[in-house]
Amino acid sequence: MAKIEMYSTAWCPFCVRAKQLLKSKSVAFEDTDVDREPQKRAEMMQRGGGRTVPQIFIDDQPVGGCDELYALERSGELDRLLAQ
Repeated sequence: MAKIEMYSTAWCPFCVRAKQLLKSKSVAFEDTDVDREPQKRAEMMQRGGGRTVPQIFIDDQPVGGCDELYALERSGELDRLLAQ
């Protein structure tokens, strides 16, 4: 099973949507709240280049944010990535 990591905030509606999609897939993911751990925001930007949340990584590869995650779902690619 793939390792999934997400950088998010509690108040971000895009973060909530991304988490809902991952939960609907019944996959475990590590969620880092960059408001509670501000030093992790710099780590997030260094890893994937994104400044906004959510930033999602599957097996250490940057996926992008909520829109990109849903695009993977629509194309059928998300299931393949999660099954690795």
